[in-house]
Amino acid sequence: MRVLTLTLAALIVLIQYPMWLGRGSWFRVWEVDQQIRAQGDTNRQLQTRNHALEAEVRDLKIGLEAIEERARSELGMIRQDEIFFQVLEAAPATRPFVTRPTLK
Repeated sequence: MRVLTLTLAALIVLIQYPMWLGRGSWFRVWEVDQQIRAQGDTNRQLQTRNHALEAEVRDLKIGLEAIEERARSELGMIRQDEIFFQVLEAAPATRPFVTRPTLK
């Protein structure tokens, strides 16, 4: 009877092995699930970036204001009928060099 019990216990362990440690095991399913969640987070970030880029492309195709703003800020361009003024910051005042008379 003891041999039969040990044999059945060994068979149960052998049957359970693929479920816990084999190719399609619970551990592998858990690992793949973690990878899927991480990839989903990455996909959401990329999708947000893509929506922002799509909006910018749409603005550049449709609106002239975006093109003008970009030309002004990035290229320093002005309109034909505008006058450009450049305001320079005043340099800090320095003390003039004063020579003292020497005593002889």
